[in-house]
Amino acid sequence: MQPMAAATIAGTADSRFAGLRDVFAANFASGLEHGGAVAVVLDGKPVAEFWGGYADAARTRPWRRETLINVWSCTKGVVALAIAMLVERGKLDYAAPVARWWPEFAAGGKEQITLDQVLSHQAGLNGLSVAMDEAGLLAWDPYVEALARMPPLWAPGSRSIYHALSYGHLAGEVLRRVDGRSVGRFLAEEIARPLDADFFVGLPEREEHRVAEMIEGPKASDWVAYVLSTAFPHSCANPTPVALAPNQRAWRAAEIPGGNGQASATGLAKIYGMLAAGGGTMIRRQSIAEAARPRVRGIDESFGTPTAFAAGFQIDNPLTGKAAFGHSGWGGSYGFADPEARLGFAYVTNRMLGFDDGIDPRRKALIDAVYACL
Repeated sequence: MQPMAAATIAGTADSRFAGLRDVFAANFASGLEHGGAVAVVLDGKPVAEFWGGYADAARTRPWRRETLINVWSCTKGVVALAIAMLVERGKLDYAAPVARWWPEFAAGGKEQITLDQVLSHQAGLNGLSVAMDEAGLLAWDPYVEALARMPPLWAPGSRSIYHALSYGHLAGEVLRRVDGRSVGRFLAEEIARPLDADFFVGLPEREEHRVAEMIEGPKASDWVAYVLSTAFPHSCANPTPVALAPNQRAWRAAEIPGGNGQASATGLAKIYGMLAAGGGTMIRRQSIAEAARPRVRGIDESFGTPTAFAAGFQIDNPLTGKAAFGHSGWGGSYGFADPEARLGFAYVTNRMLGFDDGIDPRRKALIDAVYACL
């Protein structure tokens, strides 16, 4: 990819965060970026929003403030918030077995798997043991029914192996069982709409014109190939996401709460900014703290790298403050809340990159710049 030294960067920032624009522009000048946005919320108020580059591979559509992009596993963090809200309301209990609300899930010796284990990738269900194509994943019922019938692939609670796709359907089916709404509808009605935040799981057709085209950069697909080869004993039987799947209407229309959230940087930052500021009227500060409490630390056997999870949130990111929690997305996107710094942050991109075991330099530069402004 050729550097875009003259990429147009739009947006505004408080004087304190004005330098973030130059860092964002440098990502384009380096040739790493194609189109994306970054947003920062401090003390519940937006203090910086920048966007630039292009929403399509042909560079005919400029990225705009309202542009949406598939943020992959950043979706998991917002689903974790939805679960935390239902825990606060007394409809769910982190320590209780999933089978309490989803009786069919007890099959195959899964009667003791807790909601906490599901959310922290300790459930032993990081893949399916029966054949399933992408159509089954998108249709919802075939995928969750297969999860309910199968035995765990390994002893639940014995380790943490990333549940890349199954996390969302497991958590989402529990939510549906106790609330009656699908996870996408819950997120829309209980989180996105009250916050006026652009975040969708199951994108309405009326919003299609806002979606950016996903672009696969170097090594972007290596991650999926590696996870499937090391952690999924029945990888040939499982639906395999491809980097360009979000360019299909069928993918965007479905509800895949492990990885098909469509968001703007501003929308994702609003959600994490609310959490960093104490939850407002949406969720109590104590409930946020409980959701962000560590559940597991160790080595993820699918990556061979350190892992740390709260109840659905990634924690212990070396780029952020010690109290921060959030979730990254395949290829680059990231959102987090730092309650100690009162900071909400989001970065989204349509150019998916892979850096082996390293840290995405685009993300690092932006986060470093934000903390330097505090």
